[in-house]
Amino acid sequence: MTTSPSSRKKGRRLRRRSIVLIAMGVIVAVIATVVTVIVVNLPDDLEIGRLSQKSNLYATTSDGSSRLLASFYDQNRVEVAFDAISPFVKDAATSGEDPGFYDHGGVDIWGTVTGIVATVFTGTTRGGSSITQQYVKNVLVQKCEALTGETERADCYNTATEASPDRKLKEMSLAIGLEKKYSKDEILRQYLNITGFGGSVYGIEAAASYYFNTSAADVTLPQAASLIAIVNNPVKFQLDKPDSPTNGAANGYADNKVRRDYILDAMLEHGKISQADHDAAIDTPIEPTITEPSTGCQTAGGSAYFCDLVVHTLRTDPAFGKDAETRLANFRLGGYQVHTTLDLDLQDAAEVTMKENVPDTFPGWDLGGVITSVQVGTGRVLDMTQNKDYSQDPDVQATGANYSGINYNTDLDQGGSNGFQTGSTYKVFTLAEWLNAGHSLADSVSSRPRSNWGTFEDSCNGPQNYGTAFNPKNDSSSEDGSYSSALQSTIQSINTGFIGMAKELDLCAIRKTAEAFGVHRADGNALEQGAASVLGTNEIAPLTMAAAYAGIANNGVTCTPIVIDKIIGPDGAEIPAPASNCTQSVSTDVAAAMSYAMQRVLTSGTAAASYRATTPRVPMIGKTGTTDDNKDTWMSGASTKVATVVGVVNVSGDGKDQRTTYFDSGQAATARHRMWPDVMSVANKKYGGDSFAVPPRSMTR
Repeated sequence: MTTSPSSRKKGRRLRRRSIVLIAMGVIVAVIATVVTVIVVNLPDDLEIGRLSQKSNLYATTSDGSSRLLASFYDQNRVEVAFDAISPFVKDAATSGEDPGFYDHGGVDIWGTVTGIVATVFTGTTRGGSSITQQYVKNVLVQKCEALTGETERADCYNTATEASPDRKLKEMSLAIGLEKKYSKDEILRQYLNITGFGGSVYGIEAAASYYFNTSAADVTLPQAASLIAIVNNPVKFQLDKPDSPTNGAANGYADNKVRRDYILDAMLEHGKISQADHDAAIDTPIEPTITEPSTGCQTAGGSAYFCDLVVHTLRTDPAFGKDAETRLANFRLGGYQVHTTLDLDLQDAAEVTMKENVPDTFPGWDLGGVITSVQVGTGRVLDMTQNKDYSQDPDVQATGANYSGINYNTDLDQGGSNGFQTGSTYKVFTLAEWLNAGHSLADSVSSRPRSNWGTFEDSCNGPQNYGTAFNPKNDSSSEDGSYSSALQSTIQSINTGFIGMAKELDLCAIRKTAEAFGVHRADGNALEQGAASVLGTNEIAPLTMAAAYAGIANNGVTCTPIVIDKIIGPDGAEIPAPASNCTQSVSTDVAAAMSYAMQRVLTSGTAAASYRATTPRVPMIGKTGTTDDNKDTWMSGASTKVATVVGVVNVSGDGKDQRTTYFDSGQAATARHRMWPDVMSVANKKYGGDSFAVPPRSMTR
């Protein structure tokens, strides 16, 4: 029988192809053997570091439960246990990514060698990696993410992902080492927790929540296959770009569906699902429910500025890391559960009364409103709010004056504010030094207004004579000097009365007494101590003043403000939170005499409007403050349990005369007397209040 020329040619082609295939098989087999020998002799110990996770900030509700304030993350990830992951997810991962996962020793040698050959000839990394190998690569990338330097991080990432046979061989060796140390289930669990699912979404739990608003334990079969499809190529297969021409809602997320259905076919082939379940899943349309996780203080609403202070504390306090680099790394890696000092009952009251009484903006006035409270004896910050919507995004801030990233309640290095003149609320420190120096509340004070006050003693800078350049006036013409005692000067807040007291004291000592209560300028500069400073010209943060007033109410013991009660680390262990430092600012007798006078300010003095509106009433101390031209108004006070500072201020520019300016709620100058009682009424009801200590008769007679 003869054959045609075409048949002979076809036979020759088949023989040549067979020879080529056999040769390629031999080459691959040789390479596989060489690779195996090389891998066996490479280091195989991979240190698995901490995964980047979300950190959560909580406040405590009235019933003792925790309410989430805000979350922070570089990578949206929540680690979960093996049992908290649906079997659908596990089977989809092994069937679609590594069918031999439970059989090999960490490396799919044939697939990997094919990938190496392709890499050599194309310069592009190809597939073939086992789940364990993929996990190794993810771990190496995560180690890079933990680095704080951008250049260092980029170099590390390039090394961990470079398309080279050398990198692939090292990856194989480390994979084999992992298989010796961990069970298959543990490797699969860690792989599903570490792998990326597109954008900032990492790990199966966050992916299930983000894409389908469910948990890793509760995903359906088609959802599980869609999620594992994303792992293969997150940019191509992720489901949060509905307008994509190839993988959008209009075409049923076609790219993802192709990969999803491939995984479902593989699950059926390997006996993980039944034919009926496979067919039903194939027919199920992909319908993502994108659920954006909350992140950043802007999600904390009216508590955002308190949240901002907590974040600042985490980034700066040594309790969170020995140095700035360690603290930044800890913050970026996350995984912390931070329980704050915020009292939601007081915070809600502060937010409501601020909204009711101080508008976000006002024509011709850079208006600011602040409220903050501190627990007496502990320094715990219980509430903090202001009249602005929080944002650190310049583009958002540019949309309206109602947005601000500056925390008016705190110092410059804590929230960007330079502080505010405190007016007559600062006078209490002159009163403290008056008592320190052995004077009585009943002692007469030379309070007659005059054009030249002469020389003031200043042990730090030498005697100070201001001549006719310093001639302060009282708030009203009726305050003509008839209030001749320190007590009456305090009750009615007589400017010249306090200047008269300062004339008999040491200006440097008055400053040091203020500092003993933790008082400092918000901009970090030293307190001014000239005669004018007695009337409140230093720019001080409201939180600083709240802590100082809490110190007066605490028998003269001042505690530094703290915002964190408890920190639970990523490993579930408690980390010591930043502690409040409490110091004796003045003697208990001096504090008692101050409280005696400051109670009278509320019951019969300038703060009577706040006292009358507070219910229930407990023993309270207080002091009002008004700056020049009525641009800033303050009400500061405390019970023996809670101290609160309220202010309506001019943030920048010329401002408004608050006595001639009206909000919808009433006169601007009296907004403080509407807000302070609202907060203190809640505080008194919840915390109560005890009687203040009785001062010795020598300080009152």
